[in-house]
Amino acid sequence: MTFWVFLGMAVAVFGVLQFLPQDNGVGSFWGFFFCFMALFFLTGVGNASTFQMIPSIMQREIPRLHPRIGEADTHRQAEMEGAAIIAFTSAIAAYGAFFIPKAYGTSISMTGGPAAALWCFLIFYVVCVAITWVFYTRKNAPVPC
Repeated sequence: MTFWVFLGMAVAVFGVLQFLPQDNGVGSFWGFFFCFMALFFLTGVGNASTFQMIPSIMQREIPRLHPRIGEADTHRQAEMEGAAIIAFTSAIAAYGAFFIPKAYGTSISMTGGPAAALWCFLIFYVVCVAITWVFYTRKNAPVPC
């Protein structure tokens, strides 16, 4: 699911870029609006799917990382490590509320518009698509989800 969410986010950001006014054109408010609404929706879905992936990944990784512990201890260890990863991920995600507006502001102050920030976000989402596909989604992925 996360793969498709990141892919959708990349498409939505690309759509936002296409509907911005370019070369003294007027752009398209409704195209911009609907692409941004899709991006906001997909951000929420992506957040949820990422946090659902973590326990699933830990349930598969703990037996590989600690093959000598029993089943009950494996489950407990997976829950402990999953909780720690979720806490760390939440702490990093909290910076998004600062970083995203700051990226827009920096882009506007340096280039006169938000397009540079949007291109950076698009590149980030494409990298996320690639990483998710390689490690979690493709056939024979190391940690399929």
